[in-house]
Amino acid sequence: MTSVENRDTRGAGRLGLRAFASVLALSALVHPSALAAQETRPTAQFPGGTSASSTQTPGIGPEGIATRASEMSTSAPAVATDPTTTATIAPNSFAMEPLADSDTLPLDDDIGRQNLRETRLDDPTAARIRRDALDAEDGIGIRLGSMILRPSISQKLGTEREKSGDVKTNRTFSETGLKGTLTSDWSRHELNVGAEGAWQETLSGTENDKPRANIDARLRLDLADDTIATLSGSYNFSREDSDDPNAVSGARVQSGVNQFGTGLSIERDFGVIRGSIAGDITRFQYSDAKLSNGRVLERSDRDRNRYTVSSRLGYEISPALTPFIEGTIGQIDYDEAVDSSGYRRSADLYGAKAGVAVDLGEKLRGEIALGYEHQTFEDARLAELSAMTVDGNIFWSPRDGTSIDLLLDTSIDPSTTAGINGATIHRVTAALSHDLRTNLVARLTGGTTFTNYDGTASASDTTAYLAGAGLTWKVNRYLDATADLTYERTNYKTGSDNSTVTALVGLTAKR
Repeated sequence: MTSVENRDTRGAGRLGLRAFASVLALSALVHPSALAAQETRPTAQFPGGTSASSTQTPGIGPEGIATRASEMSTSAPAVATDPTTTATIAPNSFAMEPLADSDTLPLDDDIGRQNLRETRLDDPTAARIRRDALDAEDGIGIRLGSMILRPSISQKLGTEREKSGDVKTNRTFSETGLKGTLTSDWSRHELNVGAEGAWQETLSGTENDKPRANIDARLRLDLADDTIATLSGSYNFSREDSDDPNAVSGARVQSGVNQFGTGLSIERDFGVIRGSIAGDITRFQYSDAKLSNGRVLERSDRDRNRYTVSSRLGYEISPALTPFIEGTIGQIDYDEAVDSSGYRRSADLYGAKAGVAVDLGEKLRGEIALGYEHQTFEDARLAELSAMTVDGNIFWSPRDGTSIDLLLDTSIDPSTTAGINGATIHRVTAALSHDLRTNLVARLTGGTTFTNYDGTASASDTTAYLAGAGLTWKVNRYLDATADLTYERTNYKTGSDNSTVTALVGLTAKR
């Protein structure tokens, strides 16, 4: 090669280097635009099904060069927020590792939000509804300003076979259900509304419709870094079971139970000490029962209000483990001072419990507590009612695609029978969900309920069992097909046992 040719070659090389440097600088300046274009550009497919994006090494090529240039020009990289705090996000003092580059990680709706702190699980049903909506891979929802609505509607066809002693009844029915959540997307504070409900219509056989509804709304206010306040409101409707000791014998339609609730709680952290105080008002209102002869039986003498004030003190051993103690005082006030049997059932109540709250993120969270509750009635003819309590709600996800929901609950159910103070109800239920495939989910449920009366009324004690199985096939992002089979059995200490088998198939449209 001649000297002239060598000179021309070196000149062309220098021009190429200058051009490469210009392209590099330009890429660094227009990095956001390049990234946006990269996200929206369709992926090229090579023969054999291999995509262009899958064969490209991170950091190589125009996008990778732009990413590295952007990293070198960044003086204060962003850091992930601590989900247990609500303080202002501050830049980190150490360099971000390449694998932690936000441009190479999938986007998360919670990145950059400061409202991730969770309070104790006061309503397991509302928590489950919210998890169902947020865990759905395609549950994007509908944005309404700063709110996100995730609704669904279902239509099912079912058959039910009930056996009480030697009497057997069958019915075919349809069930229409609504379910959804409304969640805020604010930098501070949080509003969360969860709701679900179902209405049944008997198509043939013995009419025994069982409508139900549950609505829970919570507004969390971040008053300071260590202080939060929560306003809550709820509504629950269910129809009293015909095998309930308080149900009307031989009624064609049992009484409907309306439960309204409202509350206010304030929680504050004092270093490793966490204290809270809460006030709650719950109203129970009963509709009339319809007898088999067409008459209507009023049940308003059961209407009552329940007022409670509780205080909790916890010690944070670690961010994941907080033992606590809690005390409660309250009053039960009936609308009618004397019920239809001539008894004054208004009462004072006292309670205490000790337990532990666990928070290991999405893998394990919840709380469990042991305690004692005591009620003293206005009417001296009614004996004081005391009960050991076991309460808790545990959500465990041992592996991706598998979750277990465990609920422990103890409640006191006032009696309507003359001379009987009431019953203590212990309930335990568990629900298992497992992804057999990406679009096929298997579900198992089980539970037991013990209803125990005091003294001579123990003859009315019952034990109820529940077992169920179901499948959900995700046809596409907007439609699910479901099938469920449930078996319920109630054993009476005296009297005929009752069992029910229910099968349901249907479709669920979601957004």
